Amino acid sequence: MARRLPLDRAIDLYLDHLKVERGLAPATLDGYGRDLTRLVGFLGARGRVDVDDVTAGDLTDHLIELADAGLVARSRARALVAIRGLFRHLVAERWLDADPGELLEAPRAVPRSPVVLGERAVADLLAAPRRDTPRGRRDAAMLELLYASGLRVSELVRLPLADVNLRAGFVRVTGKGRKTRLVPMGAGARDAIVRYLAEVRPAWLRGRDEPALFLTERGRPMTRQGFWKLLGAYARAAGVRAVGGAVSPHKLRHSFATHLLERGADLRAVQAMLGHADIATTQLYTHVSRAHLIEQYRKAHPRARARDQAQDRDRDRDP
Repeated sequence: MARRLPLDRAIDLYLDHLKVERGLAPATLDGYGRDLTRLVGFLGARGRVDVDDVTAGDLTDHLIELADAGLVARSRARALVAIRGLFRHLVAERWLDADPGELLEAPRAVPRSPVVLGERAVADLLAAPRRDTPRGRRDAAMLELLYASGLRVSELVRLPLADVNLRAGFVRVTGKGRKTRLVPMGAGARDAIVRYLAEVRPAWLRGRDEPALFLTERGRPMTRQGFWKLLGAYARAAGVRAVGGAVSPHKLRHSFATHLLERGADLRAVQAMLGHADIATTQLYTHVSRAHLIEQYRKAHPRARARDQAQDRDRDRDP
């Protein structure tokens, strides 16, 4: 006979498991927590208090309610991942004899092509910080490294100085699931970091010991929110815009991957640099890269140009 366990307590135990044993990122934990809190509210309205009160029909009805509320397929898929994970964990820990979410089907989400900045736009953005000021030298180093290595913003702001190898030209990054990877950085990023370390960071530390590479003027680690704000300010100053919204750290990560593939980088190598567990995630960038290749082909191949010119003549003759 399965033991009794309240749903809210079950969620706390599951999130602790994800944090301590699986090392999920805080943002992922927050998302799962919101999804599961919404589930508890739905189940509570039905009088479900303990984990063994929940049926497969309850979980199906909850997913239908999410769809009726207008939640997009991608968000519903994330909620399903959280729900499945919760009940699998409860079965594994012997709180449940059977998994009520075992037969739930994931909603189909259409993969979105990543939003990418052009190389000229990235160059304008990287040139925006004033490198004759301490803050500008730090910001230039952060922007250069973000684009040079394709880091997530959380990886950038948490990067320890000890994990930066300036001589060999790479950084050691601890990403999702506490997995470590080595990512090269180009000469532009290296030179900007060298100058920041020599001219800015020691003065801001004021003799304190702080492992983070990038600091604020008060000698504290840069935050994700702080970096988002400065990136937005530089994008506006440089006149750089992104399709579908503001320039974000993740769009620079998209640009890093796409520009590498457009210039012939191996897909597996890009996967390793991005820290993707599944190459299917990296393959999203090949759609953008293929569009670039088709454009270059049409510009360069003589037969492609001839066909386009013929089509233009046909359009001109149409009444």
